[in-house]
Amino acid sequence: MSKVGKQPIKIPEGVTVEIKPSQVIVSGPRGSLTQEIRSEIKVEKKENQILVQPNSQSKLVKSLHGLLRSLIANMIQGVTKGFEKTLELQGVGYRVNLEQENLTLALGFSHPVVVKPPEGIKFQVEGNNLIRVLGIDKQLVGQIAAGIRRIRPPDSYKGKGIRYEGEVIKLKPGKAAKTEAAAT
Repeated sequence: MSKVGKQPIKIPEGVTVEIKPSQVIVSGPRGSLTQEIRSEIKVEKKENQILVQPNSQSKLVKSLHGLLRSLIANMIQGVTKGFEKTLELQGVGYRVNLEQENLTLALGFSHPVVVKPPEGIKFQVEGNNLIRVLGIDKQLVGQIAAGIRRIRPPDSYKGKGIRYEGEVIKLKPGKAAKTEAAAT
């Protein structure tokens, strides 16, 4: 049995959990999330806790047991606190603006790139080089942040581009550095 899957999930005040045969619905102050569950895994609510238990010991069920428990725990955290990813723009002339709810990125292309937030996602801009992606769905927040980063990933020679906050880019030595090292 999964170490993660065995742990009970505490339900904080202000959060309601509804368990149906094929899905779990979590509602809280920030919104509502739904997760589909397979018939091989049993989810039950006892007092202020949610317990996730496998119905069989097959390899597939064992692998999904801890995953489902983590997904439900992330749903509860999302409807209470929410999730956030922060991106930094590094490079001369790279900047971001928030127009209504859309991001307008100037990244050295011949045109500005406009990113529209999907439902459930909100953007915040600090200064002209910091983007915060906010939402209640952890998977969606990470996917949107990765999509924005994919527009201009960090360059491995100069370090210019969009990176996660605190991400360290190991820079490669340039052509001049290679020839100097070979000459000595």
